[in-house]
Amino acid sequence: MSRSLRVGSIAAIAALAIASLSACSAGNTAETLEIKPDNASATIGTDLRMSNIVVVTGDESSGEHTGPANVSVNISNTGELPAELQSITVGNAAAALADDKGAPLTSLVIPAHGAVAVGGAGNPSARVASATVSVGGFVPTTFTFKSGQSVQAEASVYPNKGLYKGFGPTASPAAVPTKAASPATGATGSATAPAAGATTPAGAATATGSATPAAGTH
Repeated sequence: MSRSLRVGSIAAIAALAIASLSACSAGNTAETLEIKPDNASATIGTDLRMSNIVVVTGDESSGEHTGPANVSVNISNTGELPAELQSITVGNAAAALADDKGAPLTSLVIPAHGAVAVGGAGNPSARVASATVSVGGFVPTTFTFKSGQSVQAEASVYPNKGLYKGFGPTASPAAVPTKAASPATGATGSATAPAAGATTPAGAATATGSATPAAGTH
């Protein structure tokens, strides 16, 4: 290879290296690279990360939805201490937290070096009684912790279908009618026994069978 060709090759390699460094200096965030993740994520400090943040509505395929909705999110904690999630808000509507059995929770604990999935069968839930969202769009969703830290992300809004089937809100169980009180055990008919000491009405029979003559009568 001639000297001129070697010089040209070195110049080309140097130009590529400079271009690569320039791209790195611009950063590799989704905003810089114009790459949008499938679902939103957010972090608080270096320990807490909320990923795959989704709001799931009913079975609507698209359009505006006003009504109940569930929040689905994975929360991981790489810190040395547990973290306590106190609230999730979808738009301006607060979600009610519940455990995997449906019992209400005032907060949700994410253990140290652990993770908690919210939403779906067998997991804690976060249900909004009524929210106005656009199915297929995004809605601001805020996570607030006991430490006072909070973070907001633009959560994707999906219907209760496909990948998120079973993550949407379920109808509240119908109230079970109260049964009528049963009569006391052993009671028959509608008659009640006279109270102790009550006087028997005149002429009412109080003995059964034939009357026995009084002693001394003929």
